Order: sequence, then C-alpha cells, then structure tokens
Amino acid sequence: MTHCMRLTVALAACLIPVPCLAAPVTEGLSPDLHLNDPKPTTILVRVVANGSMVLGKNVGGARVTITDVATKQILATGIQQGEAGDQNQIMRTPRLMEEPRYSSRPAAAFTTTFDLLQPTLIEVTAEGPLAYSASSQRASTTVWLIPGQDMTNDGIVLHLYGYIIQIEHPKPGEALIAKDDVILRASIRTLSGALVRPHGDWDSRKIRIYGELMIGDRVLERLQMFYSGEQATFEAPFFVPLPNDAPDGIALRVIAADSVGGNFGMSQAKYPVLSERLHPHQKSDPR
Repeated sequence: MTHCMRLTVALAACLIPVPCLAAPVTEGLSPDLHLNDPKPTTILVRVVANGSMVLGKNVGGARVTITDVATKQILATGIQQGEAGDQNQIMRTPRLMEEPRYSSRPAAAFTTTFDLLQPTLIEVTAEGPLAYSASSQRASTTVWLIPGQDMTNDGIVLHLYGYIIQIEHPKPGEALIAKDDVILRASIRTLSGALVRPHGDWDSRKIRIYGELMIGDRVLERLQMFYSGEQATFEAPFFVPLPNDAPDGIALRVIAADSVGGNFGMSQAKYPVLSERLHPHQKSDPR
C-alpha cells in the first residue's frame, strides 16, 4: 500500500462515527423543595371617585370584597380606611403612565395577604361611599394573582361614578304650604366628598345641575339651579302647587350630570302639601 493510500484510509477512519457511552451524571440539579409551598402574596385595593379623590373616612370609606372566581369563595372582605389623599398630587401633578397617582402620599386603601399555591383568578368588588347609602355605587373587576407576586403601590384601582347629592332645604318630608314661594337648596360633592363649585378642581360650570318639581311620575317644572356660594350648595325658587293639584304631595328631584367626565347623580325627596299655614293652638280663656 502506497503512502498516499495509507493516508486516505487513515482519514476515512477518522470520519466514521464512534458510539460513546454517556458518563453518568454525578451532580444533577437539586430539586427545589419549596416549589409547592404556599407563597405569601400581598395585594392592595384602592377605591376612588371617578375624576376625584380616594374614598376615605370622611365619606365612610368603601367596602371591598375579594372572591375566588372558580370556587365563588370569599377570600377577604373589609373596609377601605384612611385619608382622601393629597389633592395637589392627585388632581394637578403631571405624571408618566407608570408613575403612582394615589400612593405617592398617604391615601386610603384596603390591603390583605394570601398564601397562594397556584395562580388564582379573583373578582374584586367595591361599594361606597358607606356613609351615604343613597349615593352608593358599586364596581368590580377580575385579576390574576400569582403566588409571591405582590400588587402594591397604587394597587388594584376601582373607580366609582356619581355624586353625593343632598337636598338641604326644604328638609325631606317637611310639609309645604300651597302657593308658598320656596327655595330648593342642595349640596353636591364627588363620591370622595370633594366640593363641587365654580372654578374649582370639580368645576360646576362644566356640570348640568337642575331640579325638578314632580307630581307623581310627572315633571311639573324644571328648575335651573345656581351656586349660592355657601358650602357647595345650589338653589332655585319654586311655587308650591295647590293641594287639589297634588293630593298626594309633591316630590323634588335634584340632578347633576357631567357627560364629559361620566359622572351622574340624583337625589329625590317627597313633601306633603297643606292648603293653609297652621297656627299654634290658642289657649282657652280660663275665666
């Protein structure tokens, strides 16, 4: 065999795959003994008035309920407590999308911690303001909780839409005298308790505020209400109808409507109508 042929055979032998035995693994990955342990997971829920502040103690706060979507089991419930937040930070400070709006200063929140074994889909429900049941609203959302992954800072934010409207005068249920000229007066606030007034952060000039005089379900008169300058009250005069026209009394309804901001509110009260003013009973002459 020539030298050239021997070189060719040697090269071909190098190209033939040779089976090899895998060396036994002496040091594998050690199993994580804690992978299936429950992980403490903290979440924070914050209930805010749409376009306004956080629902704090001045309006009774808000009730928060957290439910497991799959099992319908209530996992936690409680009252959001604390302050309404810093008005300058919430309403006037520009910020990027990822920057906190409500947690940069102390503000009311509901916080709870779960021991989670696996990702869990929950429903978070908020109701408030609790101190004003007639104005109470409700909102809910669903979110995934991941074991060990906290939701803090601003947390899960739920927005409640509407206004707190209270008829201050005449007092609900007060008897009215036929043909009297009466002033309807009502206070209007956001659901967080912030005052609605001209030129403020919650500018009444951008809100349609009016009253309605009703007999039964029929609107007898619409009343344009104007700011009175006292504690965010708005007022309008009206004449009390005759008892024959309103045998079951009248109702007064006050409405605030902000179609741009998406907030709408209403309050209504009923009043009996008397035909004449009652005078104190005169004492009889003892003689």
